Amino acid sequence: MQSKTSYFNATLFRKNLTRFWPLWGLASFIGALFPLAVLLDMVHRGWNVLSAPDFTGMYYDAVSAVPVINLVYAALCAMAVWSYLYNARSVGLMHTLPIRREGLFLTNFLSGLSMTLIPYAVTGVLCVVVSLCGGAFDVKGLAVTVLAVLGESFFYFSSATFVAFITGNAFAMPPLYALLHFLAVLLDWLISSFAQGFIFGFSTYYTGVVEWLSPTVYLVNNVRCARQYVEVQQTFPDGTPYTSRLLTSADLESFWLIGVYALVGLALAALALVLYRRRRSETAGDVVAVGWLRPVFRYGVAGLCALLGGQFLYSLFWYGFQQGEYYDTLPMVVCLLAAGAIGYYGASMLLAKAFKVFRGSWKGLGIVLAGCALVCCVLHFDLLGVADRVPEASQIQTLEIRIADNTYTLTPEKDADLLEQVRALHQTVVADESYVREMEARRSSTWSEDETPNTAYTGLNLTYTLKSGTRIDRWYSLLITRDRLAQPETYDYLLDQFVNSDTVKARRLHLDDDFWTVSGGSLYIDTRGEGYELGSREGDAILKAVGRDLTAGNWGDYDWFSGDSGSSYAMDLGLDFESADRERYDWISVHVTPAMTETVDCLERLGLVTRADLVTYRQLYPEDYGADGSSIWQEVPHTGENAVVYTEDTTSAMVSPA
Repeated sequence: MQSKTSYFNATLFRKNLTRFWPLWGLASFIGALFPLAVLLDMVHRGWNVLSAPDFTGMYYDAVSAVPVINLVYAALCAMAVWSYLYNARSVGLMHTLPIRREGLFLTNFLSGLSMTLIPYAVTGVLCVVVSLCGGAFDVKGLAVTVLAVLGESFFYFSSATFVAFITGNAFAMPPLYALLHFLAVLLDWLISSFAQGFIFGFSTYYTGVVEWLSPTVYLVNNVRCARQYVEVQQTFPDGTPYTSRLLTSADLESFWLIGVYALVGLALAALALVLYRRRRSETAGDVVAVGWLRPVFRYGVAGLCALLGGQFLYSLFWYGFQQGEYYDTLPMVVCLLAAGAIGYYGASMLLAKAFKVFRGSWKGLGIVLAGCALVCCVLHFDLLGVADRVPEASQIQTLEIRIADNTYTLTPEKDADLLEQVRALHQTVVADESYVREMEARRSSTWSEDETPNTAYTGLNLTYTLKSGTRIDRWYSLLITRDRLAQPETYDYLLDQFVNSDTVKARRLHLDDDFWTVSGGSLYIDTRGEGYELGSREGDAILKAVGRDLTAGNWGDYDWFSGDSGSSYAMDLGLDFESADRERYDWISVHVTPAMTETVDCLERLGLVTRADLVTYRQLYPEDYGADGSSIWQEVPHTGENAVVYTEDTTSAMVSPA
């Protein structure tokens, strides 16, 4: 009788499903609650309350959530079917069965994948039944959803299976699995935050350059439902007309990414099979079951501990002695080495399953020391040229600059001249790095934030979005002096020329800008304690009045050295803007001063203020101001990354990011 090799064992398949039924049974029960909730809502509000696009949109929203669900659930299924690998007796028993390892792998893989898919199948069938009851069945939406769920489930179970064969310890599998999915974003954050302490102006906490190596983050951020609406004129029962938005279609953006990750899952499954064929049963219980990955684990843990723990130790023991805004290199190297050594020996103990790992370890520790010193030297001397990088105008898609309480977004097509001004300013700041660092160190060493009448500190934040999709963030704390303000080659002069140019003043108000229109605003009168909501017509009239004051030179000049003198009227005037596509919003807060006669006259004509309301803050609250006119409550503004400094200025406006 001819024998043949079987790569699938039905008995083992059924055994896995029946043994772990509480896992997939509970998941199926939870999944069934959602379509049942939709059914009850339809019974309550009417069977036709949801259309086919509504159901399709719900399907696609579920697809967007599947990565987060599968991140946990697929790992649980993988841990269940591969649990025998982590116990010496269990793995010995399984490997004595008359089943080849290929057969064990395929049977367990398919049973685990089936456990992963059963809850989705139950939920999907119920969703189809509910949509049929409402006459809102959409074949295309269902097909796309099924393919997406299959692809994502296959990838996550394959990745969990791959990790299951890397380790021989059940407690090591979850953290290693989490590292596989989040190591890229974790390193991005650690390296970026670490680099901020060395590189001049670097203010990026997360670049996202390698985000695609963290599948869960990348899928959640890119695979989403895009809905299209049309506006429909309808009437209430009493005849009152109103406009409603009707959903016409729903599409799944970046659906192709799921296919790419499914192919990656296929490669991981194949690699897991290769590892299983070469896996020794004696590795059950080992943290790392693959020989060539053991040094990777040891030095990887040492590196992560050095980056994370080194910064913690530095902030704990040396940050108070630091001069300026940037790290002291030698103390940081010492802290990195201490944290790296802890990680190195901790990983060695886990691998050896013993505490006696110090003999002969000086070579590995030397590699850790060399790595720590190398990283610090590369960043300290900026060998990669990060601080000096100023993108060319041809590379820039948008440039956002936050300065002097305002935010401006520039594009090469519309703002070529302003863009070149900002690039020249950026280049000048970079050229003055030593001066800026010296002033920062002097400022921090005196433990004082006081500014003389001839000096002031300001924050400059630049965000470049390049055509390649790369984002470059820079933030500088700059000292402004009256002497340098008159010298054309200094950044002080270039800053003032930009902020106080007529073009930029008009940009603050969105004057002659077809993209932005006034949608309303607000006005609060301190003398009466009353507030008003402004309509679009009132807001437009006030905006034009402020524009006339700008033309007359009574509004818009930013004084770098003025504090809160209380000379503006005791009122809060704000104007709201809406973009032409109604997807973006902006606002501006205007401090009204006695010199702004056009604005005051407009407010009086609209009946919003009276002459009795025209009282300055200093007149209304004299106890809050000193003899020199400055506010006794004036605080030092926070100037951290992404912070817009808001200080009182009687002639300037404050604009939020668009």
